[in-house]
Amino acid sequence: MSEFIAPPCHGVIEVLYQDEHILLINKPSGLLSLSGKNPLNKDSVHYRLVQDYPSATLLHRLDFGTSGIMLVALNKHVNGLLTQQFQQRTITKTYTAMLQGLVADNEGVIDLPIAKDVDNFPLMKICHNTGKPAYSQYQVIDRHPKGESTKVIFTPVTGRTHQLRIHSLSMGHPILGCDLYRNEQSQQMSSRLLLHATTLEFIHPVTNTKMKCICTSPF
Repeated sequence: MSEFIAPPCHGVIEVLYQDEHILLINKPSGLLSLSGKNPLNKDSVHYRLVQDYPSATLLHRLDFGTSGIMLVALNKHVNGLLTQQFQQRTITKTYTAMLQGLVADNEGVIDLPIAKDVDNFPLMKICHNTGKPAYSQYQVIDRHPKGESTKVIFTPVTGRTHQLRIHSLSMGHPILGCDLYRNEQSQQMSSRLLLHATTLEFIHPVTNTKMKCICTSPF
């Protein structure tokens, strides 16, 4: 597979919250989290942020097509404290997604282990032999009246690569606009991946206050 070259992203990074220790930002769809090895993939969340915040470090990533909340540390000490929260899974995230078709149950849990698909890089696959445990909770919030799509809130319990996209496909309801985990219709139903990081809850590493950031889905 030839290396992906990202088309220019004209969307801007919106700062949702800022203090001397952290940033909470809204990443546009179609922007890499980190710059790629290829110089044509230099533009990224990190590349843009360090122009204004030279010490900024990303604590987690969002896939290229995913929009929404990202938490950024503004110094090494804070980066270490927040990394511990991610490792201990005390940071809670939810995502809004638009799935193809009508999801029957109002809520549920997808419990399917995920492994690298070595023959089809960069894809991941469901594998009960070599996969790492992966859990995604979902709740239906709206169904299209003609049955074309279902809007859900995902709460990933684990944070595997491509987890929500591959779990959605495994349900038989791929996320609209996804180019990797799709069926014949689902990718054509949206010009972008309809997956958005909507809420993020954590403990502020310096003030020790409970923080909840909300970034409303654009779709």
